[in-house]
Amino acid sequence: MTATDNWSTADIPDQTGRTVIVTGANGGIGVATTELLARRAAHVIMAVRDVSRGRQARAGVLERHPGASLEVRRIDMVDLDSVRKFADDIRRDGVEVDVLINNAGVMLTPRQLTPQGHELHFATNHLGHFALTGLLLDILAHRKDPRVVTVSSLMHRAARIRFDDLTHARRYSRFAAYGQSKLANVLFGLELDRRLRAAGSPVRSLVTNPGYVATGLQTSHTAGVLRLMLRAGNRLIAQDATSGALAQVRAATDPDVEGGRFLAPEGWWELRGHPHPVRPAPAATALDTARQLWELSEQLTGVPYDLPAAT
Repeated sequence: MTATDNWSTADIPDQTGRTVIVTGANGGIGVATTELLARRAAHVIMAVRDVSRGRQARAGVLERHPGASLEVRRIDMVDLDSVRKFADDIRRDGVEVDVLINNAGVMLTPRQLTPQGHELHFATNHLGHFALTGLLLDILAHRKDPRVVTVSSLMHRAARIRFDDLTHARRYSRFAAYGQSKLANVLFGLELDRRLRAAGSPVRSLVTNPGYVATGLQTSHTAGVLRLMLRAGNRLIAQDATSGALAQVRAATDPDVEGGRFLAPEGWWELRGHPHPVRPAPAATALDTARQLWELSEQLTGVPYDLPAAT
């Protein structure tokens, strides 16, 4: 794997016999990821909050690819009870999971707290996926070439973790809250890989940035001038959902990609282009921050990992 190759949909290897869970698979890059994997014969579990929308997305993929192997299961990343139920059902049904793609997310919402008192971005984008990964990790570890792919964003580069004010109670900024959750994604994904390696686990953990993708995520919770600016960006700069999905699909399928990699578009500011390995922000590689976030996430989710801390 090199930093200059032009990896594309033509490079997706055959996925026959592999099962992939994609959270947030009912729209945007989630459904694009689902479709790309299903086209290569993966069985994709579309993990969605809104089952009706999930079924509509499934029907759309099946219309384009009648032979696709897809199933819809409900999960609400905000609700840790829902995350536990989803994982319990996977275990009860004997599902053998090869890849988990932590894709679901919210962006630029007004300040909201979850029933457990967590800020919405942090709960949805980070804590829910931290819990889901921990609850499924032993299932993944029994498969051949198992992987966890966690989707971050370019905005992790301008963020910090506010350990003294995780809910942004003192001062709320949509961009700061979203950026914090995306930095948490990178810190988690890289720390997970370090701990997996220390444990001798076969599971690879990777992190991706899809680039600037024209979906409804940027504008669904904004208004006024900000919404107009984001819509203009979608028209002028953004790539389509299929192109945005390539980074996570590569992380999930490329046999040469190594654990601990951060894949992002090759173009200017990582906004668009073929996915390739890049360096995350320095804040995302701070080991003390990663350990602190890990310990805090175990406490907040009630999901302990049986993995040694990396040294």
